Amino acid sequence: MSDDKTFSGKLIAWHRRHGRHDLPWQGTNDPYRIWLAEIMLQQTQVAAVTPYYRRFLEQYPTLPELAAASVEEVMGLWSGLGYYARARNLHRCAQVVIARHEGAFPHHPDVIAQLPGIGRSTANAIAAFCFGARTAILDGNVKRVLCRTHGIEGFPSAPAVEKVLWRLAEALLPQQDCAIYIQAQMDLGATVCTRSKPRCLTSGASCPLAENCVARKQGRTAELPVTRPRKTLPQRETFVLLLLDGDKILLERRPPSGIWGGLLSLPELPAGADPVAHAAHTLGCAVKCFSTLPPLRHGFTHFHLTLLPLSGTAKLLPHAAEAAGHCWLGSAEIGAAALPAPIRKILSAAFQASSAR
Repeated sequence: MSDDKTFSGKLIAWHRRHGRHDLPWQGTNDPYRIWLAEIMLQQTQVAAVTPYYRRFLEQYPTLPELAAASVEEVMGLWSGLGYYARARNLHRCAQVVIARHEGAFPHHPDVIAQLPGIGRSTANAIAAFCFGARTAILDGNVKRVLCRTHGIEGFPSAPAVEKVLWRLAEALLPQQDCAIYIQAQMDLGATVCTRSKPRCLTSGASCPLAENCVARKQGRTAELPVTRPRKTLPQRETFVLLLLDGDKILLERRPPSGIWGGLLSLPELPAGADPVAHAAHTLGCAVKCFSTLPPLRHGFTHFHLTLLPLSGTAKLLPHAAEAAGHCWLGSAEIGAAALPAPIRKILSAAFQASSAR
């Protein structure tokens, strides 16, 4: 048992009383369930992940069932959770575990880290929670806790700072109860040592590390950890075409890599192209005219995108073959389709407006 006067001991004792114990991926050491949760929780909060996690387990209760699914099915189930490369890597990782590891997750974190979509921190978490490994993790919550308690300067994801944080995280590991300690760090960061308005000395589950926390002592909880250096993000805009034929709409499959890779989306209009001519010559659709719908702005990590929807009633031209990578979906099929969230918003508004007429 860890000494309750040490950094790790205080966290372990706090977690037993105040930590989260009812999350759907807790109470198991099944690598499939732990891995699925860890991938979904990358850059995404618990509240958003929970319903997706449950739906995935209902659809794919085991790793072999996930590996046997098509990537389109997996992307459809993931639709709306964002960071879609995670879904592609999730599917690929399941297939690699089947093909190279006889369907069983490897136990050593260094080997786990070689699987698609799994980095050092995620691999260590899987090894600790499933196989009892004594390994440190360094997700966003843990970085915040360490930066504040130890007064670590600099942006936490900068290579030099991250190297310091890894050394510190490993030095603080307890000899026992490592999995509980890791969960305690994540829980403290998510519920007490939050990004804004941390609850250092509130009643109830106040921070067990507050007494010796450098940021609290120096009145710098709002400054630490240091935020990412701000830079002006480029602005992009693109016209997208809503080609409606009754209750059906034309969608195109995005390339497998890049923005919204592998998802269905609205056809984009090349810069400077005439929408009527493009619909006829490229998409095989006759459209008399287009109307402009309200723009939708969406932020990515490296740029801001403004989608400019153009809507038109379309008819498939005689003898026109369906363009490669394109398909017509009815309004009833949209809910299960693998669509980016902003495209889903545009379609929802378009179908509502159409039904109201």
